Amino acid sequence: MNTLRAALEERKAELEQHFSSNGAEDSLLGDSLILSTGELSSVDNHPADTGTETFERSRDLSINTSLSEELKEIEAALARVEDGTYGICEASKQEISYERLEAIPFTRYTVEHAPTSRDTGARPVEEEVMTPPPAGAGEGRQEHSGRFDDAGAWEAVEDYGSASSPVTPPGQDVEEEDS
Repeated sequence: MNTLRAALEERKAELEQHFSSNGAEDSLLGDSLILSTGELSSVDNHPADTGTETFERSRDLSINTSLSEELKEIEAALARVEDGTYGICEASKQEISYERLEAIPFTRYTVEHAPTSRDTGARPVEEEVMTPPPAGAGEGRQEHSGRFDDAGAWEAVEDYGSASSPVTPPGQDVEEEDS
């Protein structure tokens, strides 16, 4: 138990150091692009530079969110150590194996009862403004597959007009004009 508590406290200290060295949990991610990059203006940058900076900020925010969640789990595990429920599966009330606790010291479940995914069921925000396709969309997409092949395309162009002159009306060739 002492080894696992020490591992939890060590990881907690590492995470707290990460957040304190960045100055805040989101480490300037709420500031403007100009302040966070140190540039005098974002206008003179190439659009790809701005895209790169946006990607980096998004990645940093995601990492900080994940680390923040891990810190909360570690604090909850330390609270379970104090109240004597550490190492007991919340689902089955069975003892969690030492090997599992050694690998994931803040876990609350045995392997058998661990949640299989972190899918919250949340859908992308874009779906709130998307309109559904019209009824029947996509039906019969393959019905006319291959109907308009290369040979058919040439015949359709030939019926429309010729490429001999841009002003030649359809159905009239250059040879007919010369007569």
